[in-house]
Amino acid sequence: MYIYLAEEDNFSKVPKDIYNSLGIIEFAMELELSADRKLAKENTEQVTKNLKDNSFHLQLADETPVEELMARLAKK
Repeated sequence: MYIYLAEEDNFSKVPKDIYNSLGIIEFAMELELSADRKLAKENTEQVTKNLKDNSFHLQLADETPVEELMARLAKK
């Protein structure tokens, strides 16, 4: 699982349930995203939109869309 943040080390907009599920957090890399940049497993446009709208983007190991995960957490 990877979490992209709009601002380095700023987890303030990440819902508490998601943050608590992250486990040990380790910095992996800093990326400059643009329409030309291709990501291996994510749609760059969607990542950029989530960063703008939510200040974070969660990349899951499976194919579960982050919107579905957020809906599940909202039901708790």
